Amino acid sequence: MKTKYVIYLLLTLLIGYLIYNKFFSERAKKIQASDTKGKGGKKGGRNGPVSVRLMIAKDTVVDNAIDITGTIDANEKVSLISETAGNITGIYFQEGNKVKKGQLLVKVYNQDQVASLKQNEYQIVLAKQTEYRNKILLQKEAISQQEYDTSLTSLNTLQAQSDVIKAQIAKTEIRAPFSGTIGLRNVSPGGYLSPNTAIASLVNVDPAKVTFSVPEKYLSLIQVGSKVNFTVTSSNKNFKASVYAIEPSIDVTSRTITVRAKAPNPGGTLQAGSFAKINLQLDQIPKTIMLPTECVVPDLKSSMVYVYHNGVAVAKPVKTDLRTDTKIQITSGIKVGDSVVVSAIIQMRPKVALKIVKVIK
Repeated sequence: MKTKYVIYLLLTLLIGYLIYNKFFSERAKKIQASDTKGKGGKKGGRNGPVSVRLMIAKDTVVDNAIDITGTIDANEKVSLISETAGNITGIYFQEGNKVKKGQLLVKVYNQDQVASLKQNEYQIVLAKQTEYRNKILLQKEAISQQEYDTSLTSLNTLQAQSDVIKAQIAKTEIRAPFSGTIGLRNVSPGGYLSPNTAIASLVNVDPAKVTFSVPEKYLSLIQVGSKVNFTVTSSNKNFKASVYAIEPSIDVTSRTITVRAKAPNPGGTLQAGSFAKINLQLDQIPKTIMLPTECVVPDLKSSMVYVYHNGVAVAKPVKTDLRTDTKIQITSGIKVGDSVVVSAIIQMRPKVALKIVKVIK
């Protein structure tokens, strides 16, 4: 029994020691004092003012533009083929060189047509003499009108045959349909050329065409003459183009409209098929408020902006529209002169005390 009482006594002393150490020792008093300062004291409490930067809202001139992608197209491009079959007797161009409109590029064997034309011309000379003599005889009433008409018809038939032969000879000469740069050839001298064989491609890229699609909602802002700025991955230069044609119908799948612009390209820097990053200028907004994107807090029904008023934060619902990389347009809810909070947004709540660190004008 004595052992049992001793154990009870020891347990009682241990419990008493733990209670004293937790609530009445010097260490416990220090912890309580620290907690009191953290909750209601003046030094570093949660209810202290939040340090913020403010921006004074003001009217700004904004260029309304959109960033889209497009493709560089050649002004003119064609695959050269022959209208007639035959052996190639001559190739008169260098791959990759510039050629002029009408320049002879390839010639196909045509000696048989040339001989036929020469023979036909001899017959025309004789037919002209016969027609002339019969005309004199008709005036003297030495022959009938029918005899003269027969000689005239023979002359006209031979001249028509001459035109046909000349057209056939022209088909054996492949000439440049426009000025441009000719590509790699697919034929060789002496080879057999058929109408299905592509000789080479001919491309004109000055000016270059820029083709792109614009969302339907911007249709009213696009017109012939609209300016386009764009870049390509193969160059560090900024290029300019002007809209010259707009597709008359909207694509029902993408709800966009295709637009085409022309860009001067005297140096040939722009290559057909290149990817273009386009900045399309739509219009200019003369007076509007633009705020940093990070200071606009999205809400379920609208967006929210905090302004500084009498030392505290005041939440104001706003409507937004145009966005840039760093700013957003405020169409209502904020007026010129308002002090907008642009930092510590995550700490903002209505009526939170604020401490101004910097004012951006």
